[in-house]
Amino acid sequence: MTRVWKWNRPVTVREVLEDLQQERSIAYTTVMTVLDNLHQKGWVRREAEGRAYRYEAVSTRAAYAAALMNDAWSQSDNPAAALVAFFGMMSQEQRQALRDAVRIVQGPEETREAPAARQQEAPEVRQREAPEARQEESPGSAQDADGR
Repeated sequence: MTRVWKWNRPVTVREVLEDLQQERSIAYTTVMTVLDNLHQKGWVRREAEGRAYRYEAVSTRAAYAAALMNDAWSQSDNPAAALVAFFGMMSQEQRQALRDAVRIVQGPEETREAPAARQQEAPEVRQREAPEARQEESPGSAQDADGR
């Protein structure tokens, strides 16, 4: 899948084979079998081109990763605990990316409601966020340097 995503266009078995052979020895039939298996699982679609097929990813790498995370999370007997453990493994940058993603998903209406909910958060959580993110959440509350 990495090779199919890398090119972001329909690819042939031969193209994938030649790319892989730059790193290791691999047989044409192995690549063909893997791409056929990916097609059978619904991860790639294929279109006939002469006697060969061109394979194309059905979804993006990000969508695939999201589906894997969702599947793992849904199998947990305690989804909240699984999320807490997962977030605990994240770096500061990953947690910030998560905050940004939540803001995008929530949209402007819910973002405007956030300041009231944020008052219940621990001060150290609010402090870790960048000042521009806090200003974004409460427009009009920031004062100019001269007090306006």
